[in-house]
Amino acid sequence: MNIFDYLIIDIGSTYTKQRLFKDYDLIASVQSPTTVNHVLYGINDGQSEIREKLGIDQISAHHVLSSSSAAGGLRMVAIGFMMRVTAKAAKEVAMNSGSKILEILSNENPSDYKIQVLREINPDIILLAGGTDGGDEESILNNASLIVESNVKATVVLAGNLYAQRKVANILRDGGVAYIRVPNIMPTIHELRVKEAREEIHKEFIKQIIKAQGLNAIQQVITNDIIIPTPGAVLMAAELLGKGTYRIRGLGSLIVVDLGGATTDVHSVVPEYEELDAEERGLVVTNEKQVSYRTVEGNIGMRVSAMGVLDAVDPRLILERRGLNTYDVLERFMAYCSMLEEQHEHLAQNAEEEIFDELIAQTAIEIALKRHAGRIATEADAIRGYLPGMPMGRDLRMVKTIIGVGGVFAHNKIEKSKQIIQRALKDAGAFLLPKNPQIIIDQSYLLFAAGCINEVDADYAMEIMKRQFIDSDKTNKQEL
Repeated sequence: MNIFDYLIIDIGSTYTKQRLFKDYDLIASVQSPTTVNHVLYGINDGQSEIREKLGIDQISAHHVLSSSSAAGGLRMVAIGFMMRVTAKAAKEVAMNSGSKILEILSNENPSDYKIQVLREINPDIILLAGGTDGGDEESILNNASLIVESNVKATVVLAGNLYAQRKVANILRDGGVAYIRVPNIMPTIHELRVKEAREEIHKEFIKQIIKAQGLNAIQQVITNDIIIPTPGAVLMAAELLGKGTYRIRGLGSLIVVDLGGATTDVHSVVPEYEELDAEERGLVVTNEKQVSYRTVEGNIGMRVSAMGVLDAVDPRLILERRGLNTYDVLERFMAYCSMLEEQHEHLAQNAEEEIFDELIAQTAIEIALKRHAGRIATEADAIRGYLPGMPMGRDLRMVKTIIGVGGVFAHNKIEKSKQIIQRALKDAGAFLLPKNPQIIIDQSYLLFAAGCINEVDADYAMEIMKRQFIDSDKTNKQEL
């Protein structure tokens, strides 16, 4: 019997994707509707298709791994001392832990407002931060008392001033609030330490996945106890591809644009920043010189959030890019975007709808990239130390590679997909976006699979990405 190396399963809210690997090559790739009531039905449907494609009776693999976005992520509220610092830390913790930040609270918010927010959101997780080690204690102690007073049933991840944690733990315990202590996520003003907080929240994410209707069945299939949040898997793959391994050289700085039906995610990885010391990286509240950074545009996408694109950019301006700004075309374009929010699985039926899809994709990518990147300062800012003409924020002009991920790329020819990204970069203006990057298209939705495999064997994951992205892209260029 032929035993494969890896079978990777990604359970999404709409589709379940499966990828089968042997000797570093992608052997089979399928996508089937997610059967939420019992996910094994959808998984089995996909595997039946694989068996039929390969002419085999059974699929056996050394490793069966999984990622999932079906449960939607843990609902998280972050509470800290300073708004900018808490926001920065919370975003870093949430990056691949499986949590969604719904609110960020700080000392700028009145106590009664904090209690009201906690009761209305009723989060799964509260990230309780505040104070560097040996710094402010009053804030985190007060916030712990407010959490008790709110009577929410969340688990508190206690991640603030290490010297105050025992006192905070006593307040939470006496108030009957479940908590987990982890090292301070910001021990100094130049340092973020989020690994432990991420891991604890990820454990809670897995518990939610297991409890979710039908998703507990995934434990019957996988060969480990880890279910990675899909965005986290993509980010880990991007980090690996950028940095490389001992055996395979990485691509260097890169951006991944993951364009979905509901959201547009942007991941940027700049391995060169690992060589900088803490002072050179600057204060942790900036995103300028951290190695990895991820942003999510939650209301901008190709289907569910198509109207969000029109809310962000006037549809007449979008159509002008193709010389289509006439009244009748405008009406059809807006009607098409409205229809997509109801008919999520709709595929373009004619040439005009194909153009509409391209314009939605181009605009969504442009918005997401500009919100992710920094820009050139246009006026002086004495507090931040900026002068007109100085770069501020995350400078991505040196980035060598952009990778496109998403259905619009999977269903288009590679050259058309590349053109969509190139057009999104065309009007960079004052934004610090790549000048002339190499563009790679992940037509096989491979990144999530590589991220999962990375947890077992980084060299294997890097080799399959090298073959799919680097070697195949060279072949494509030779054929053109």
